[in-house]
Amino acid sequence: MTNQHLVNKENSRVTVNLEDGERVQGKVIWVQKDIDLAIVKINESNLPVAKLGNSDDIKIGNSVLAIGNPLGVAFQRTTTKGIISGINRTLTFEENGETIFMEDLIQTDASINAGNSGGPLINESGEVIGINTVKITTAEGIGFAIPINVVKPIIESLSETNKFDEAYLGILAYDKEIIRYVKSNISIENGIYITDVTQNGPAERSGLKKGDIIISIDGVSLDKVIDLRKYIYTKKPGDEVSLIISRNNGIENIKVKLQ
Repeated sequence: MTNQHLVNKENSRVTVNLEDGERVQGKVIWVQKDIDLAIVKINESNLPVAKLGNSDDIKIGNSVLAIGNPLGVAFQRTTTKGIISGINRTLTFEENGETIFMEDLIQTDASINAGNSGGPLINESGEVIGINTVKITTAEGIGFAIPINVVKPIIESLSETNKFDEAYLGILAYDKEIIRYVKSNISIENGIYITDVTQNGPAERSGLKKGDIIISIDGVSLDKVIDLRKYIYTKKPGDEVSLIISRNNGIENIKVKLQ
């Protein structure tokens, strides 16, 4: 597991350095730019593996370790220690003239320098609870990691079946914490706000519209986009999901067949 911004696109070839110094060729088998994650496969066996923790259980003040390669291979596998400084953080930045939002991140004060991207954030039990992604360059001790739980369904599918068929809903939505940045005249108490619907996608064909607020999916309450993403990752193309939405102060139930 690593960051998408490090490996670019699916089917790219990358070189992986193992702990004993061996260099092996890897292939990028999954990427998701929206959350800056990617999975690389190497054809090796009997390698030690890290145990995955539960990022939903973390609390502010928990001790963590960040591992990475700051400033290049000269300082590879550098380990820094800190605490969880915040959860469900949102970052806003400009990239190629476009405003990018990264939501529901873990904030830590463990040193995350240039080159730490893609490394694990580990709890005191040695379990991976996040993937380090970015830091605030104008501040000291403010770094961020992507919660590991969001990608667990993908890892499990790849491990069990050697493939992952990603289901597609066809919306762009934001948390209640984000929507005030995107549309300053809108405020919601719960659910996630749909700002765009893909033309002729499954959501549009089922009647979802811009401005709808998704309250739950198959009975699972939603307050963060990452919760919707985690749930969709457990489904397969062709599966049907049931959404409870708020529209014009009324409640509706809409069924969507995922692509």
